[in-house]
Amino acid sequence: MRSSKRTLSTEGSSQTYRAKREPLITPTMVLVGIIPIFTFALGTWQVQRLKWKVALIDDLEEKLEREPIPLPPQVNLAVLPDFVFRKVVLKGRWDNAHAILLGPRVRDGTIGYHLVVPLIRSDGSTVLVDRGFVTKDLAQAAKQVQGKEQGEVEILGMLRTAQARNKFTPENHPEKGEWYWADVDAMAQYAGGEAAGVQPVFVEEVFEGHAGDASWRIAHALPVGRSPTVDVRNSHVSYIVTWYSLSAFTTVMFIRLLLKRRQALARLPR
Repeated sequence: MRSSKRTLSTEGSSQTYRAKREPLITPTMVLVGIIPIFTFALGTWQVQRLKWKVALIDDLEEKLEREPIPLPPQVNLAVLPDFVFRKVVLKGRWDNAHAILLGPRVRDGTIGYHLVVPLIRSDGSTVLVDRGFVTKDLAQAAKQVQGKEQGEVEILGMLRTAQARNKFTPENHPEKGEWYWADVDAMAQYAGGEAAGVQPVFVEEVFEGHAGDASWRIAHALPVGRSPTVDVRNSHVSYIVTWYSLSAFTTVMFIRLLLKRRQALARLPR
């Protein structure tokens, strides 16, 4: 019986096999390489933001150090943002019927509210005054004590603007007496609005006493105003450290991946 054999190669013929060429940079490495560039750019942007915030705080502190000024009878709302943190002197009588408990708020770990009361000025418009913090347990008592304050008063305060509501803050419900954030326009409308001579001007009463005075006032259901300081948040330094650190970390990661990739390709047959 005749047999035959198949061979992959015959004498006198040859085949050449070429290994597939692997790229040095893979899609994963491209992604890892973009991250340090992107995070470095974010860190640089935060440096610019830090310079802007420091300049803003310096400007506000300079305003705060100026002598108090009397609030004009009719406040020009268009220029009001230019006078934020300026100390002002107010005279008038309280509109206790439209007192507002704004909150909840926290002071030294204690939950409470801020007592906001319209001040009817005899020589001008009515403005909103944040008299300060009262504890949750004494909030209603504080409104009752406030209701007994009659006659003309003079206070020292700081001009502020409306607060921005974030997505975690509930909506205000004036009809229920629930005020979670300082919507100055809505508060002014609640106090009577333009028809009653109420302007959407928000003043925070300044408290210049010591800690003992503050404790006594809180215990007696009396509001404690804010200290005359600039409370603008500045977290840009931590952001700068975070983004630059992430950029450095991902740069090292990319270099290690690149070196490993080169070593792996060097071991492949050519």
